[in-house]
Amino acid sequence: MGASVNEAIEQLKMNGVRMTPQRHAILSYLMGSMSHPTADEIYKSLSPNFPSMSVATIYNNLRLFVEAGLVRELTYGDDSSRFDADLSDHYHAICKSCGQIVDFEYPPLLEVERAASHKTGFTVEGHRMEIYGVCSSCCESAARV
Repeated sequence: MGASVNEAIEQLKMNGVRMTPQRHAILSYLMGSMSHPTADEIYKSLSPNFPSMSVATIYNNLRLFVEAGLVRELTYGDDSSRFDADLSDHYHAICKSCGQIVDFEYPPLLEVERAASHKTGFTVEGHRMEIYGVCSSCCESAARV
């Protein structure tokens, strides 16, 4: 995983962002999560400990973290962004049945970026790749039916 929670907090403080208990909780949750949670999932997990926290608070802080470069927003066309605090080069496998997203390491496809740049004239800044299929849990559930 990328930066630690303390490193992220220091980076935010250097940018003049005040660290509230709610911000700390959201950031810690994200950096400890491997599930690529939605804002609603974060809210459901944290609201018992922060009853005054709203979904809007979650969204506002997620935007702040994305703008600060601490978190990546993943959009897959289903209207619910997911958030990933692992900023390392990695790819995602996504279950078409349950929506689970699993990270996997693979050497970055830099030759694809070079080819895209050469053929389009774009200055390529990065790429994203998703692998779609059905996870082992959903396969097992389907086999039992």
